[in-house]
Amino acid sequence: MLSLARLLVPAIRWDVARGFDPQRDAIDHALALGVGGFLIRGGTREAVAALAAELHERSRTPLLLAAGVERGAGQQFEGCVGLPPLGALGALGDLNAVHRAAQITARELKELRLNWALAPVCDLDVEPESPMVGTRGAGADPARVSAVIEEWIDACQAEGVLACAKHFPGHGHAVHDVAHDAACAPPVVRARAGALRHEDLAPFRVALDAGVASMMVSCAAFPSLDSSGASATFSAPILTELLRREMKFDGLAVSDALERASAFGLGPEPDAAVRAIAAGCDVLLAPSDVAGVARALERAALQGEIEAERARDALERVERWAGWSRSTPGRGTTLDDAMWARQLADRTVTLARGAIPRLGDAAEIVVVDDEAGRAAGSPGAAPGSAAGARRLGEWTNPRHTPFAEALRALDVEAHVVHDPTSGTRVPVLVAVFGDRVEGKNLAGLSEASLMGVARILEQAHTRARETLVVLFAHPRRASQLSEALNVLCAWGGDAPMQAAAARVIVGDITSG
Repeated sequence: MLSLARLLVPAIRWDVARGFDPQRDAIDHALALGVGGFLIRGGTREAVAALAAELHERSRTPLLLAAGVERGAGQQFEGCVGLPPLGALGALGDLNAVHRAAQITARELKELRLNWALAPVCDLDVEPESPMVGTRGAGADPARVSAVIEEWIDACQAEGVLACAKHFPGHGHAVHDVAHDAACAPPVVRARAGALRHEDLAPFRVALDAGVASMMVSCAAFPSLDSSGASATFSAPILTELLRREMKFDGLAVSDALERASAFGLGPEPDAAVRAIAAGCDVLLAPSDVAGVARALERAALQGEIEAERARDALERVERWAGWSRSTPGRGTTLDDAMWARQLADRTVTLARGAIPRLGDAAEIVVVDDEAGRAAGSPGAAPGSAAGARRLGEWTNPRHTPFAEALRALDVEAHVVHDPTSGTRVPVLVAVFGDRVEGKNLAGLSEASLMGVARILEQAHTRARETLVVLFAHPRRASQLSEALNVLCAWGGDAPMQAAAARVIVGDITSG
């Protein structure tokens, strides 16, 4: 039997200054152990393609090379096509657009010689204050979400790239629980079993019918499905009884990033790994201590904590799907694909209320970053104060620059400022970055951010300036901005959405 290290898919992270070089020793050790693949995080298009080719050549067995590409390959890799979040596509109600978005994503991965797309998110977006879904989900209606999921998986896997339905059995009814945050305990989904089966499981059933290759298991606990309160990652009733025996799924069951096990209250990484495999997971994603986890799995197998049949089943599935997706360069994407993706992003930008002021040839931009806004409530930086505003509007952050750059490319002299300046009458654009932050339980705009926006608008109105709040977050967050007369929603803060918002504002295209 192959080493159980084959069940591990460690992460390789891009370093902006040094590329993949700092990861070389870790890569060598992982290949020597015989891991089943790698999760590639970041990098330039050229560097990722070169790395993937090297990994395939050096590995003794076929590899699964994965990437988190819910918003297209451009979400991870510089020079690749970025797409709107799935929530924006679901809101459009255009299944042809969903199909082409998934097709472009898969073709671009194939061109890079990656063969596993960690997408789409099947969770229902039914809890507005949930920190776990938001724009990542295709909507709240099980039937409409299921249609989107089926289209995405069909298009992706038709290109020879594995899709991954996540996060089974569904994060949709998860709510923000401060007590669980403080205790580093797994999130708890307290929905009744009937609701979970009738609603949340619907997109996963459709994914299964579509032949999805893999399902990512939720880190949350589902007491109505497993009274022990164990995380789904460790739950035999959920993984073995429900997913395998009842739903007849025979693809890969993959854990969420194991490196975050302690943050989710899942215990030490080696212990979490053993429990996950024993319960029914086949692949452990992104362990931080690859050698330590591999040793723990082998020891558990020898001691009977992981049954021999369970280990054989997991190894067989890894071999089967790695072989199915043997990566050879695909046809790749075209300039037409890139232009279509740009037009798609434009279509998803919506005017929530009011009107877009005429910019002329100049505008001022004030940035409010909600993640920084939560820190602005700390001592020494009162929300709404000038000091707090600098934390709220950290306008030198490179993440925020595409909006201004896109306006300048459209011949608008865009000045990024801390506060609306005096002595000018140009419109003020308040760019609010409030999209969900991966790995952090942030739901809705913080009080500090809302106070910061109110302060900026008051200053602008006092100086007789026209204003537009540009919300890079879920459109429902517009309801929190009651003092804003004009609100444009762009779903998220990725560069493609910032550029799309700029084009809509200038009138280079027509808003959806």
